[in-house]
Amino acid sequence: MKQAIAFLLILAWSAWVFASELKHGEPESAGMSTDRLERVTDVMQGYLDRDVLAGIHVLVARRGVIVYDNALGTRGLDDDRPLEKDALYRIYSMTKPITAVAAMQLYEQGKFKLTDPVAEHIPEFAEIMVYSEDGEHKPPERTMDMRHLLTHTTGLGYGLGRWHPVDRIFQEKRVFQSANLEEMTEKIASIPLKFNPGDRWAYSIAVDVTGLVVERLSGQSFDQYLDEHIFQPLGMVDTFFQIPEEKHDRLLPVHNWDRGQNKLVMRPVEPDAYREVSLYSGGGGLISTGIDYLRFAEALRAGGELDGARIIGRKTIDYMTQNHLPAATPGAGAGDTPTQAATREQISSFGFGLGFGVNTNPIAAGNLSSQGEYNWGGAAGTVFWVDPEEELVVVGMIQLMGASGLLSTDLKIAVLQAIID
Repeated sequence: MKQAIAFLLILAWSAWVFASELKHGEPESAGMSTDRLERVTDVMQGYLDRDVLAGIHVLVARRGVIVYDNALGTRGLDDDRPLEKDALYRIYSMTKPITAVAAMQLYEQGKFKLTDPVAEHIPEFAEIMVYSEDGEHKPPERTMDMRHLLTHTTGLGYGLGRWHPVDRIFQEKRVFQSANLEEMTEKIASIPLKFNPGDRWAYSIAVDVTGLVVERLSGQSFDQYLDEHIFQPLGMVDTFFQIPEEKHDRLLPVHNWDRGQNKLVMRPVEPDAYREVSLYSGGGGLISTGIDYLRFAEALRAGGELDGARIIGRKTIDYMTQNHLPAATPGAGAGDTPTQAATREQISSFGFGLGFGVNTNPIAAGNLSSQGEYNWGGAAGTVFWVDPEEELVVVGMIQLMGASGLLSTDLKIAVLQAIID
């Protein structure tokens, strides 16, 4: 009798493990239509036919089943080999949600509170000032805390443009040419804030600073921490800051859209890119594949667990993916968000959580979507979104600089219209 009970328990456990695995399956098994999902292929092929992209990989998972996984086109304008599903992409700012999860793992362990002053963990920020046009930089009116760091409300700059004096200082100090996170943070601490912490939302280098917080609180280098606590548990075998030499030939080239010639062009090749990396940028440094990022996003959708490996608590994910911005905080919805907010109404429909853009009003967004969807994108056009209401995860991978938002509207309609229950 005991042997029979033990055997039944083993069978039940095996069935549970199999049921929890992220696997490919028939769309109808997850409440989606095979025929209607072909409209996703139509959208992808349309980009290729118009010569907007060289190649594109889209994955869709519903209720833990991969119902669509298709790569079309070529590796690049100068490489006509077919795009493979294991191609490596620069995901740039899609690194940010991973960094936020890493930080919140430490939050769960009691390593910090969201109300902690950032300077408690990054003492270099203790004397940081706020930019003033009169040249007399002033002390901030309120303390920068960890919630500010995770919601892009710190006042920190980024150096991505030259329209603001603070961004020009970032470029002059060569912040992104720093040897490591320690040197980067020393430079950042010497640059004034654009505004007082909490005054508004503005895309910034805060997530790179968050990577240093993770290093200091964990006692591990940021790359080691991510590998041990996120990538290995989730089976993300192709996500890293430094590409292993044997995988380097899978890295795709990056393209630009030449407005003058109105055509796709190659960006200069960087033969030494992602070799000998020492600056582990939590804001934009990771390389990944479509399936690896789908595994990460599906773990979030499933409440922090995938294939029996839990990386974070369900309540923590629920908390991170709510809108943390006060109603009066302007500026949300900009940056590398997969929804390009073109109007004031669209901007007001998107909030920001702890590491994610959040859809707070689908009607105002002006596009088929769900309230509570959370998302982000990267500078080379990669996107992902999680739709908790529909138990849905979508990942779109391309390599076109400045294409944030390209895959959002048409692709979202094509995916959501295929839901049949």
